[in-house]
Amino acid sequence: MLDFPPKNIQDYCEQHSGAFPDEILKEIERYTHLHVLMPQMLSGQVQGHFLALLSKLLAPKKILEVGTFTGYSAICLAQGLQPGGRLLTLDINEELEDVVNGFFKKAGLAEKIELRIGAALDIIPGLSEGWDLAFIDADKMNYDNYYELILPKMRSGGCILIDNVLWSGKVAEPELKGKKTIAIDALNKKIMQDSRVDRVLLPLRDGMLMVRKK
Repeated sequence: MLDFPPKNIQDYCEQHSGAFPDEILKEIERYTHLHVLMPQMLSGQVQGHFLALLSKLLAPKKILEVGTFTGYSAICLAQGLQPGGRLLTLDINEELEDVVNGFFKKAGLAEKIELRIGAALDIIPGLSEGWDLAFIDADKMNYDNYYELILPKMRSGGCILIDNVLWSGKVAEPELKGKKTIAIDALNKKIMQDSRVDRVLLPLRDGMLMVRKK
């Protein structure tokens, strides 16, 4: 992913987005950059603040995340859970399972967050309904499939967040190049016309599509 937005803008946003991340988030960031391929996939400080603040505003009982990576975004989203609330995060990468669960335990969230390893397309159909908040940040070619599986399971008024919908600005180029760019652009256009939802596409980091089920 390119510097999008420019680094000086990103730095300014970080400096004016409340307190800096707590120690466990800093540890996750360090670990990710040292040990994991494509560390730029990490949500990071500004997006993390946004996820935490939105979760606190919604006070969800049930949160679904598709794409755990190293657990940064799950910890941020869990900040707004109601007492007794749960966050289910799905990921295909079993190699990071122990590390991520260790981070959840250090954050004091082991009883609130469940990491389930497996293909989300197989898991989601078997989930219950009534989800309050969902965050999609996994393989881009299946974004549309995740959206269609999750939307019927959201409660009315529930919110779906979809990450990387600007794809380093590639979706706004005169000629779309690459399968992922074309797939993301198609989803953006589809949701723009979807009468089931209200939506706004935010230029937050690499683009965040915020969808509210009617």
